[in-house]
Amino acid sequence: MILIQVIGTFAAVISVAITLGVPKKFLGYAGLVGAVGWLVYLLLAAAGASTVAGMFLAALVVAMISHIFARLKKTPVTLFLIAGILPLVPGVGMYRIVYNLITNNNSLAGYYFSETMQLAGMIALAIFIMDTIFRIFQRN
Repeated sequence: MILIQVIGTFAAVISVAITLGVPKKFLGYAGLVGAVGWLVYLLLAAAGASTVAGMFLAALVVAMISHIFARLKKTPVTLFLIAGILPLVPGVGMYRIVYNLITNNNSLAGYYFSETMQLAGMIALAIFIMDTIFRIFQRN
């Protein structure tokens, strides 16, 4: 089951990367970034890690691999990072917020809002931390 999800993620990220205009020679790398990030998330979830911790570590891995590929291929980090981070974006949480607001279930909407903001915050924090680490090493 995990292998099917990782392969599907790889294909989905390549599709998004094409839509975003990533050059053809970098599509496989972008797909790999997204697939590895999703694999890390799935493995942490299977190991019993919390959703927030799994999201943070998976986003950290995505940001790290994106920076490594950017330096190896001498391209902007965003070529790999934007497409690669998309599988981790908490879209279902956003859907649940709106659905519960429409059905007038405000307490559940608040719960999903809190959870979604935590997940989005972990993604942003992981990207910020990895950018900072690479900037420190770049100066030295």
